[in-house]
Amino acid sequence: MDLTLTARERQFQDEVRAFVQDALPGDIRRKVEGGLQLVKDDMVRWQKLLGARGWMAPHWPEKYGGTGWSPVERYLFDEELALGGCPRVAPFGINMVGPVIIEFGSEAQRRRFLPRILTSNDWWCQGYSEPEAGSDLASLKMRAEAAGDHYTVNGVKTWTTFAHYADWIFCLVRTDSKARKQEGISFLLIDMRSDGIAVRPIRTFDGGEEINEVAFTDVRVPKANLVGREGQGWTIAKFLLGYERTGIAGVARSKKQMQRLKAIAAREMSGSRPLIEDQRFREKIALVEIELMALEYTNLRIVSAENAGQAPGPESSLLKFRGTEIQQAITELLLEAVGYYAFPYAPDALADGWNEPPIGPEYAAPLAPHYFNWRKASIYAGTNEIQKNIIAKMILGM
Repeated sequence: MDLTLTARERQFQDEVRAFVQDALPGDIRRKVEGGLQLVKDDMVRWQKLLGARGWMAPHWPEKYGGTGWSPVERYLFDEELALGGCPRVAPFGINMVGPVIIEFGSEAQRRRFLPRILTSNDWWCQGYSEPEAGSDLASLKMRAEAAGDHYTVNGVKTWTTFAHYADWIFCLVRTDSKARKQEGISFLLIDMRSDGIAVRPIRTFDGGEEINEVAFTDVRVPKANLVGREGQGWTIAKFLLGYERTGIAGVARSKKQMQRLKAIAAREMSGSRPLIEDQRFREKIALVEIELMALEYTNLRIVSAENAGQAPGPESSLLKFRGTEIQQAITELLLEAVGYYAFPYAPDALADGWNEPPIGPEYAAPLAPHYFNWRKASIYAGTNEIQKNIIAKMILGM
Protein backbone atom coordinates (compact mmCIF):
# COMPACT_ATOMS: atom_id res chain seq x y z
CA MET A 1 0.00 0.00 0.00
CA ASP A 2 1.63 3.25 -1.20
CA LEU A 3 0.72 6.17 1.09
CA THR A 4 2.54 8.81 -0.95
CA LEU A 5 0.18 11.47 -2.28
CA THR A 6 0.43 12.37 -5.94
CA ALA A 7 0.90 16.00 -7.01
CA ARG A 8 -2.78 16.11 -7.98
CA GLU A 9 -3.85 14.78 -4.58
CA ARG A 10 -1.69 17.34 -2.75
CA GLN A 11 -3.21 20.10 -4.90
CA PHE A 12 -6.68 18.82 -4.08
CA GLN A 13 -5.84 18.74 -0.36
CA ASP A 14 -4.69 22.37 -0.54
CA GLU A 15 -7.90 23.34 -2.35
CA VAL A 16 -10.12 21.79 0.33
CA ARG A 17 -8.05 23.35 3.12
CA ALA A 18 -8.36 26.81 1.55
CA PHE A 19 -12.12 26.37 1.09
CA VAL A 20 -12.58 25.43 4.75
CA GLN A 21 -10.50 28.40 5.86
CA ASP A 22 -12.49 30.84 3.75
CA ALA A 23 -16.03 29.41 3.82
CA LEU A 24 -16.59 28.01 7.32
CA PRO A 25 -18.45 30.67 9.36
CA GLY A 26 -16.45 31.76 12.39
CA ASP A 27 -19.28 31.26 14.85
CA ILE A 28 -19.70 27.65 13.75
CA ARG A 29 -15.96 26.97 13.91
CA ARG A 30 -15.88 28.45 17.43
CA LYS A 31 -18.69 26.15 18.58
CA VAL A 32 -17.09 23.04 17.10
CA GLU A 33 -13.62 23.73 18.48
CA GLY A 34 -15.02 24.74 21.87
CA GLY A 35 -17.20 21.64 22.15
CA LEU A 36 -20.43 23.66 22.26
CA GLN A 37 -23.83 22.48 21.05
CA LEU A 38 -24.74 22.98 17.42
CA VAL A 39 -28.34 23.70 16.51
CA LYS A 40 -29.99 22.60 13.28
CA ASP A 41 -29.44 26.00 11.68
CA ASP A 42 -25.68 25.71 12.21
CA MET A 43 -25.54 22.34 10.48
CA VAL A 44 -27.83 23.35 7.63
CA ARG A 45 -25.87 26.58 7.00
CA TRP A 46 -22.64 24.62 6.65
CA GLN A 47 -24.21 21.90 4.54
CA LYS A 48 -25.68 24.46 2.15
CA LEU A 49 -22.20 25.96 1.70
CA LEU A 50 -20.90 22.50 0.81
CA GLY A 51 -23.85 21.97 -1.51
CA ALA A 52 -23.26 25.29 -3.29
CA ARG A 53 -19.67 24.16 -3.97
CA GLY A 54 -20.93 20.79 -5.24
CA TRP A 55 -19.23 18.95 -2.37
CA MET A 56 -22.21 17.72 -0.38
CA ALA A 57 -22.15 14.07 -1.48
CA PRO A 58 -18.60 13.05 -2.45
CA HIS A 59 -19.39 9.32 -2.49
CA TRP A 60 -22.53 9.52 -4.66
CA PRO A 61 -22.36 8.77 -8.41
CA GLU A 62 -21.87 11.92 -10.46
CA LYS A 63 -25.21 11.48 -12.25
CA TYR A 64 -26.97 11.98 -8.92
CA GLY A 65 -24.89 14.92 -7.71
CA GLY A 66 -21.64 13.28 -6.59
CA THR A 67 -18.19 14.69 -7.17
CA GLY A 68 -16.45 11.93 -9.10
CA TRP A 69 -13.59 11.96 -6.61
CA SER A 70 -11.41 8.94 -6.00
CA PRO A 71 -11.57 7.17 -2.60
CA VAL A 72 -8.26 8.85 -1.70
CA GLU A 73 -9.67 12.29 -2.49
CA ARG A 74 -12.77 11.54 -0.43
CA TYR A 75 -10.56 10.49 2.47
CA LEU A 76 -8.51 13.69 2.21
CA PHE A 77 -11.71 15.74 2.02
CA ASP A 78 -13.08 14.20 5.23
CA GLU A 79 -9.76 14.72 6.98
CA GLU A 80 -9.46 18.39 6.03
CA LEU A 81 -13.02 19.12 7.15
CA ALA A 82 -12.39 17.49 10.53
CA LEU A 83 -9.01 19.11 11.13
CA GLY A 84 -10.43 22.47 10.00
CA GLY A 85 -13.09 22.50 12.71
CA CYS A 86 -16.11 21.82 10.48
CA PRO A 87 -19.30 20.25 11.85
CA ARG A 88 -20.10 16.70 10.88
CA VAL A 89 -22.51 16.46 7.99
CA ALA A 90 -25.73 14.94 9.37
CA PRO A 91 -25.28 11.35 8.17
CA PHE A 92 -28.85 10.10 7.85
CA GLY A 93 -29.64 11.68 4.48
CA ILE A 94 -26.28 11.90 2.71
CA ASN A 95 -24.48 8.83 4.05
CA MET A 96 -27.35 6.44 4.78
CA VAL A 97 -30.68 6.74 3.00
CA GLY A 98 -29.20 8.51 -0.04
CA PRO A 99 -26.94 5.59 -1.02
CA VAL A 100 -29.83 3.19 -0.29
CA ILE A 101 -32.18 5.05 -2.65
CA ILE A 102 -29.46 5.15 -5.31
CA GLU A 103 -28.78 1.42 -5.00
CA PHE A 104 -32.26 -0.01 -4.37
CA GLY A 105 -34.78 2.76 -5.03
CA SER A 106 -36.94 3.40 -8.08
CA GLU A 107 -36.13 6.16 -10.54
CA ALA A 108 -39.15 8.08 -9.25
CA GLN A 109 -37.77 7.86 -5.70
CA ARG A 110 -34.37 9.08 -6.85
CA ARG A 111 -35.90 12.08 -8.62
CA ARG A 112 -38.08 12.90 -5.63
CA PHE A 113 -35.71 12.50 -2.68
CA LEU A 114 -32.09 12.87 -3.79
CA PRO A 115 -32.16 16.57 -4.85
CA ARG A 116 -33.72 17.63 -1.54
CA ILE A 117 -31.10 15.66 0.39
CA LEU A 118 -28.35 17.42 -1.55
CA THR A 119 -29.77 20.86 -0.77
CA SER A 120 -30.44 20.00 2.91
CA ASN A 121 -34.09 20.93 2.38
CA ASP A 122 -35.14 17.55 3.77
CA TRP A 123 -33.74 16.38 7.11
CA TRP A 124 -33.75 12.62 7.74
CA CYS A 125 -33.57 10.34 10.74
CA GLN A 126 -33.15 6.57 11.11
CA GLY A 127 -35.85 4.24 12.45
CA TYR A 128 -34.10 0.96 13.25
CA SER A 129 -33.95 0.24 16.99
CA GLU A 130 -37.07 -0.50 19.03
CA PRO A 131 -37.63 -0.90 22.78
CA GLU A 132 -37.28 -4.69 22.38
CA ALA A 133 -35.06 -4.81 19.28
CA GLY A 134 -31.67 -3.15 19.47
CA SER A 135 -28.65 -5.36 18.88
CA ASP A 136 -31.07 -8.15 17.88
CA LEU A 137 -32.53 -5.95 15.17
CA ALA A 138 -34.22 -8.85 13.36
CA SER A 139 -36.66 -9.08 16.29
CA LEU A 140 -38.26 -5.74 15.42
CA LYS A 141 -42.04 -5.62 15.77
CA MET A 142 -43.17 -2.40 14.07
CA ARG A 143 -45.82 -3.51 11.57
CA ALA A 144 -46.69 -2.21 8.13
CA GLU A 145 -49.92 -3.81 6.94
CA ALA A 146 -50.91 -3.45 3.29
CA ALA A 147 -54.25 -1.75 2.67
CA GLY A 148 -54.95 -0.81 -0.95
CA ASP A 149 -52.38 1.69 -2.21
CA HIS A 150 -50.83 2.29 1.21
CA TYR A 151 -49.48 0.65 4.35
CA THR A 152 -50.84 1.21 7.85
CA VAL A 153 -47.90 1.47 10.23
CA ASN A 154 -48.00 0.83 13.99
CA GLY A 155 -45.13 0.55 16.45
CA VAL A 156 -42.34 2.40 18.22
CA LYS A 157 -38.77 3.31 17.26
CA THR A 158 -36.28 4.45 19.88
CA TRP A 159 -32.84 6.09 20.22
CA THR A 160 -33.80 8.07 17.10
CA THR A 161 -31.22 10.82 16.67
CA PHE A 162 -32.53 14.16 15.30
CA ALA A 163 -36.13 12.91 15.06
CA HIS A 164 -37.21 16.26 16.52
CA TYR A 165 -35.61 17.98 13.50
CA ALA A 166 -36.55 15.44 10.84
CA ASP A 167 -38.87 15.86 7.86
CA TRP A 168 -38.56 12.15 6.94
CA ILE A 169 -37.62 8.89 8.62
CA PHE A 170 -36.45 5.67 6.96
CA CYS A 171 -37.69 2.62 8.84
CA LEU A 172 -37.29 -1.10 8.97
CA VAL A 173 -40.81 -2.50 9.33
CA ARG A 174 -42.33 -5.96 9.48
CA THR A 175 -44.50 -6.66 6.45
CA ASP A 176 -44.73 -10.44 6.89
CA SER A 177 -45.09 -11.88 10.39
CA LYS A 178 -45.12 -15.49 9.13
CA ALA A 179 -41.78 -15.43 7.28
CA ARG A 180 -38.40 -16.06 8.89
CA LYS A 181 -37.45 -13.01 10.99
CA GLN A 182 -35.00 -11.47 8.52
CA GLU A 183 -37.17 -12.26 5.49
CA GLY A 184 -40.29 -10.50 6.78
CA ILE A 185 -38.69 -7.04 7.00
CA SER A 186 -39.07 -4.18 4.52
CA PHE A 187 -37.55 -0.71 4.13
CA LEU A 188 -40.04 2.17 4.19
CA LEU A 189 -39.74 5.96 3.83
CA ILE A 190 -42.18 7.84 6.08
CA ASP A 191 -43.08 11.53 6.13
CA MET A 192 -42.65 12.74 9.73
CA ARG A 193 -45.53 15.19 9.25
CA SER A 194 -47.99 12.30 8.82
CA ASP A 195 -50.92 12.01 11.19
CA GLY A 196 -50.32 9.52 13.99
CA ILE A 197 -46.61 10.21 14.61
CA ALA A 198 -45.52 11.37 18.07
CA VAL A 199 -41.91 12.32 18.92
CA ARG A 200 -40.87 12.11 22.58
CA PRO A 201 -37.39 13.33 23.63
CA ILE A 202 -35.04 11.09 25.63
CA ARG A 203 -32.72 13.06 27.89
CA THR A 204 -29.20 11.63 27.95
CA PHE A 205 -26.58 11.73 30.73
CA ASP A 206 -24.99 14.83 29.21
CA GLY A 207 -28.29 16.71 29.52
CA GLY A 208 -28.93 16.67 25.77
CA GLU A 209 -32.10 15.75 23.92
CA GLU A 210 -30.70 14.74 20.54
CA ILE A 211 -32.25 11.25 20.71
CA ASN A 212 -35.93 10.44 20.79
CA GLU A 213 -38.65 7.83 20.90
CA VAL A 214 -40.98 7.92 17.90
CA ALA A 215 -44.44 6.33 18.15
CA PHE A 216 -46.53 5.42 15.08
CA THR A 217 -50.28 4.94 15.45
CA ASP A 218 -52.23 3.97 12.31
CA VAL A 219 -49.87 6.00 10.11
CA ARG A 220 -50.75 5.83 6.40
CA VAL A 221 -47.70 5.45 4.16
CA PRO A 222 -48.03 5.23 0.35
CA LYS A 223 -46.75 1.97 -1.14
CA ALA A 224 -44.70 4.17 -3.48
CA ASN A 225 -42.45 4.81 -0.44
CA LEU A 226 -41.34 1.18 -0.22
CA VAL A 227 -37.67 0.92 -1.21
CA GLY A 228 -36.83 -2.25 -3.12
CA ARG A 229 -39.17 -5.21 -2.71
CA GLU A 230 -41.20 -6.35 0.28
CA GLY A 231 -38.97 -8.60 2.39
CA GLN A 232 -35.75 -7.01 1.09
CA GLY A 233 -35.30 -4.75 4.11
CA TRP A 234 -32.70 -6.92 5.84
CA THR A 235 -30.45 -6.90 2.76
CA ILE A 236 -30.82 -3.12 2.48
CA ALA A 237 -30.11 -2.69 6.22
CA LYS A 238 -26.83 -4.61 5.96
CA PHE A 239 -25.82 -2.49 2.95
CA LEU A 240 -26.53 0.70 4.89
CA LEU A 241 -24.82 -0.41 8.11
CA GLY A 242 -21.58 -1.15 6.25
CA TYR A 243 -21.33 2.52 5.28
CA GLU A 244 -22.53 3.79 8.66
CA ARG A 245 -19.96 1.76 10.63
CA THR A 246 -17.09 2.82 8.39
CA GLY A 247 -17.94 6.49 8.94
CA ILE A 248 -18.24 6.12 12.72
CA ALA A 249 -14.49 5.39 12.98
CA GLY A 250 -13.91 9.17 12.91
CA VAL A 251 -10.12 8.93 12.58
CA ALA A 252 -9.61 12.55 11.52
CA ARG A 253 -11.86 13.90 14.27
CA SER A 254 -10.02 11.81 16.83
CA LYS A 255 -6.75 13.30 15.54
CA LYS A 256 -8.25 16.75 16.07
CA GLN A 257 -9.25 15.79 19.61
CA MET A 258 -5.74 14.50 20.28
CA GLN A 259 -4.41 17.94 19.32
CA ARG A 260 -6.88 19.50 21.78
CA LEU A 261 -5.88 17.05 24.51
CA LYS A 262 -2.18 17.85 24.15
CA ALA A 263 -2.86 21.60 24.14
CA ILE A 264 -4.91 21.38 27.35
CA ALA A 265 -2.39 19.10 29.06
CA ALA A 266 0.40 21.56 28.21
CA ARG A 267 -1.26 24.39 30.17
CA GLU A 268 -0.52 25.27 33.76
CA MET A 269 -3.55 24.93 36.03
CA SER A 270 -3.94 26.54 39.46
CA GLY A 271 -0.21 27.10 39.70
CA SER A 272 0.69 23.43 39.22
CA ARG A 273 3.03 22.25 36.51
CA PRO A 274 1.43 21.17 33.20
CA LEU A 275 0.18 17.60 33.24
CA ILE A 276 2.03 16.89 29.99
CA GLU A 277 5.23 16.90 32.08
CA ASP A 278 4.00 13.86 33.98
CA GLN A 279 5.58 10.77 32.47
CA ARG A 280 2.64 8.49 33.27
CA PHE A 281 0.18 10.84 31.56
CA ARG A 282 2.44 11.12 28.51
CA GLU A 283 2.45 7.32 28.34
CA LYS A 284 -1.36 7.27 28.38
CA ILE A 285 -1.48 9.75 25.51
CA ALA A 286 1.12 7.77 23.58
CA LEU A 287 -0.79 4.49 23.95
CA VAL A 288 -4.01 6.03 22.60
CA GLU A 289 -2.13 7.77 19.80
CA ILE A 290 -0.50 4.48 18.75
CA GLU A 291 -3.93 2.84 18.63
CA LEU A 292 -5.24 5.76 16.58
CA MET A 293 -2.36 5.46 14.11
CA ALA A 294 -3.05 1.74 13.73
CA LEU A 295 -6.72 2.48 13.09
CA GLU A 296 -5.79 5.08 10.51
CA TYR A 297 -3.69 2.53 8.64
CA THR A 298 -6.62 0.09 8.70
CA ASN A 299 -8.85 2.84 7.34
CA LEU A 300 -6.34 3.54 4.59
CA ARG A 301 -6.29 -0.15 3.65
CA ILE A 302 -10.06 0.05 3.18
CA VAL A 303 -9.61 3.19 1.07
CA SER A 304 -7.10 1.26 -1.03
CA ALA A 305 -9.62 -1.59 -1.44
CA GLU A 306 -12.27 0.93 -2.51
CA ASN A 307 -9.85 2.19 -5.15
CA ALA A 308 -9.92 -1.36 -6.49
CA GLY A 309 -13.73 -1.30 -6.60
CA GLN A 310 -14.46 -3.28 -3.42
CA ALA A 311 -17.35 -2.31 -1.13
CA PRO A 312 -16.90 -2.10 2.67
CA GLY A 313 -16.94 -5.57 4.24
CA PRO A 314 -16.49 -6.90 7.77
CA GLU A 315 -13.53 -4.54 8.12
CA SER A 316 -16.08 -1.80 8.76
CA SER A 317 -16.94 -3.58 12.02
CA LEU A 318 -13.30 -3.28 13.10
CA LEU A 319 -13.30 0.43 12.29
CA LYS A 320 -16.49 0.90 14.24
CA PHE A 321 -15.53 -0.82 17.48
CA ARG A 322 -11.92 0.36 17.62
CA GLY A 323 -12.86 3.88 16.50
CA THR A 324 -15.46 4.29 19.23
CA GLU A 325 -13.16 2.82 21.89
CA ILE A 326 -10.50 5.36 20.94
CA GLN A 327 -13.02 8.22 20.99
CA GLN A 328 -14.04 7.20 24.50
CA ALA A 329 -10.42 6.90 25.63
CA ILE A 330 -9.70 10.45 24.45
CA THR A 331 -12.68 11.87 26.36
CA GLU A 332 -11.40 10.09 29.48
CA LEU A 333 -7.95 11.66 29.08
CA LEU A 334 -9.49 15.09 28.51
CA LEU A 335 -11.31 14.75 31.83
CA GLU A 336 -8.09 13.71 33.53
CA ALA A 337 -6.27 16.66 31.98
CA VAL A 338 -8.52 19.19 33.74
CA GLY A 339 -8.66 17.25 36.99
CA TYR A 340 -11.22 18.36 39.55
CA TYR A 341 -12.44 21.15 37.27
CA ALA A 342 -14.35 18.41 35.43
CA PHE A 343 -16.45 17.64 38.52
CA PRO A 344 -18.77 20.70 38.41
CA TYR A 345 -20.85 18.97 35.75
CA ALA A 346 -23.04 21.57 34.01
CA PRO A 347 -24.83 20.41 30.85
CA ASP A 348 -25.89 24.01 30.16
CA ALA A 349 -22.25 24.85 29.59
CA LEU A 350 -22.62 23.33 26.12
CA ALA A 351 -25.06 26.07 25.09
CA ASP A 352 -23.68 29.00 23.15
CA GLY A 353 -23.94 32.16 25.25
CA TRP A 354 -23.88 30.35 28.60
CA ASN A 355 -22.61 33.06 30.93
CA GLU A 356 -22.44 31.55 34.39
CA PRO A 357 -19.11 32.28 36.09
CA PRO A 358 -16.81 29.40 35.09
CA ILE A 359 -15.40 27.14 37.79
CA GLY A 360 -11.89 26.77 36.52
CA PRO A 361 -10.87 27.29 32.88
CA GLU A 362 -13.69 27.80 30.36
CA TYR A 363 -12.46 24.97 28.14
CA ALA A 364 -13.07 22.52 31.00
CA ALA A 365 -16.82 23.14 31.18
CA PRO A 366 -17.93 21.03 28.15
CA LEU A 367 -15.62 18.08 28.87
CA ALA A 368 -17.83 16.20 31.34
CA PRO A 369 -20.93 16.43 29.11
CA HIS A 370 -18.89 15.14 26.17
CA TYR A 371 -17.51 12.30 28.26
CA PHE A 372 -21.03 11.18 29.18
CA ASN A 373 -22.33 11.61 25.63
CA TRP A 374 -19.60 9.44 24.11
CA ARG A 375 -20.46 6.51 26.37
CA LYS A 376 -23.16 5.62 23.82
CA ALA A 377 -20.71 5.44 20.91
CA SER A 378 -19.90 1.79 21.61
CA ILE A 379 -23.60 0.89 21.48
CA TYR A 380 -25.12 2.57 18.44
CA ALA A 381 -24.89 1.15 14.89
CA GLY A 382 -24.59 -2.29 16.47
CA THR A 383 -22.85 -2.76 19.81
CA ASN A 384 -19.11 -3.35 19.83
CA GLU A 385 -19.73 -6.88 21.08
CA ILE A 386 -21.85 -7.54 17.97
CA GLN A 387 -19.05 -6.16 15.79
CA LYS A 388 -16.60 -8.59 17.35
CA ASN A 389 -18.98 -11.44 16.60
CA ILE A 390 -19.18 -10.30 12.97
CA ILE A 391 -15.39 -10.25 12.71
CA ALA A 392 -15.11 -13.70 14.29
CA LYS A 393 -17.63 -15.11 11.86
CA MET A 394 -16.71 -13.31 8.63
CA ILE A 395 -12.93 -13.03 8.93
CA LEU A 396 -11.83 -15.76 11.34
CA GLY A 397 -14.49 -18.29 10.31
CA MET A 398 -15.47 -18.99 13.93
